[in-house]
Amino acid sequence: MENTEGKNLKEKLFDTRKNGWYNQSDDELKNIFQFADEYMYYLNTSKTEKEIVQNSKEILLKNGYVDISEKENLVPGDKVFYVNRGRCLYAAVIGKENVESGLKVIAAHCDSPRIDLKQNPLYEDTELGMLKTHYYGGIKKYQWTNIPLSMHGIVVKPDGEKINICIGEKEEDPIFTICDLLPHLAQEQMERKLKDGVQGEELNVLVGSIPYNCDDVSEKVKLNILKLLNESYGITEIDFTSSEIELVPAFKAKSMGFDYSMVAGYGQDDKVCCYTSLRALLNVDMPKKTAVCIITDKEEVGFNGVSGMESKIFDTFILEILEKTGNEKASSLQKTFSNSKAISADVDAAYNPNFSGTFEKKNTGFFGKGVSMVKYTGSRGKSGASEAPVEFVAEIRRIFDSVGARHQSCELGKVDKGGGGTIALTLANRGMDVLDIGVPVMGMHSPYEVTSKFDIYQAYKGYTAFYQD
Repeated sequence: MENTEGKNLKEKLFDTRKNGWYNQSDDELKNIFQFADEYMYYLNTSKTEKEIVQNSKEILLKNGYVDISEKENLVPGDKVFYVNRGRCLYAAVIGKENVESGLKVIAAHCDSPRIDLKQNPLYEDTELGMLKTHYYGGIKKYQWTNIPLSMHGIVVKPDGEKINICIGEKEEDPIFTICDLLPHLAQEQMERKLKDGVQGEELNVLVGSIPYNCDDVSEKVKLNILKLLNESYGITEIDFTSSEIELVPAFKAKSMGFDYSMVAGYGQDDKVCCYTSLRALLNVDMPKKTAVCIITDKEEVGFNGVSGMESKIFDTFILEILEKTGNEKASSLQKTFSNSKAISADVDAAYNPNFSGTFEKKNTGFFGKGVSMVKYTGSRGKSGASEAPVEFVAEIRRIFDSVGARHQSCELGKVDKGGGGTIALTLANRGMDVLDIGVPVMGMHSPYEVTSKFDIYQAYKGYTAFYQD
């Protein structure tokens, strides 16, 4: 006879949640796939920090947001934003409660690992035009060779003129690449440790090979490249000094798998959370507490700098909101932060069957099971972690469960394998309760990361519920 009592008890007490793709209605499946299509368009047009901030700003403007400088006073329901140097963005919907009673904050970062040009990059070697680079963030350097790269950035002339550069995204554009050594001659290279297989100073980009047709000058290929750049953009070699030019994968984000269930694309860490948190904010009209969306820069290199989350410019934005809502006490800012609740919207490592020994399955994010809730980050002995209070974790569980947004409890791999940090630490240091909640990613920090469309949509649902609660 079947022991139904034991089965019922197990059903009651065990975490028996199945893969989220099970039992989805046709309407919900349609919503998931449509949202993913819109997200992929965003990815394909927002490969750098400045592009993602500009595109996010345009989305906000189309949805009734205005620059905070245009408002003398703020009342509940007002929608404002501020752009910091084109590299990060703060947006807010003023809530019905006094701002000092606390904010609802979701913070994501728009920077992703990449290859940057050095300030004096162009040189010629054996009649080949080359660019010297400096990689940005934690990358496996060998992954960035022999792939098509596009060039994005800005050059600023001494008179203030700004010249935007984007080469390699249009079908008719040329692309660039970093040429690795052929395996036939790579015996010595193959003896290197994997992390040194390609070294930083070997990440030089091939950009041209036609010499300028003149016998009286040296470095003819370099001269021809500068001639072309001058004709197209009006720049000279010294203008690289005041430029920021990035090399990113030229390929597009695409649906992945026979079942179209995944998204493959560059920069999903952390653009997937930028997009889902921004879209969630658009669903908010008259929240109880002021809802704030942060799209910040410099997370991959330590949160620092004028456009990073450590910057006091975010504090200035909140101070301006406080002043324009009638809170002028010197203590208002710190009171606001100490009463605030925040989600650090950053991605988590998804379980990879090819490297199963790196993960601890009971505490790992899996595709199709929703967002990863990471109570603490850091490395090994929770070094560098900001650990969320359990009361806040329980509150987030309630909010997400109320709208059926699937979630899973996760850590970044086995304890002694390494680790990583997020901007949660910078929010916690301001006095906020904060929990890391983001989308599991496979191949994180590679040129082509993979996510689940189901998990992306759960982030959007959960973030929306957090703002509206």
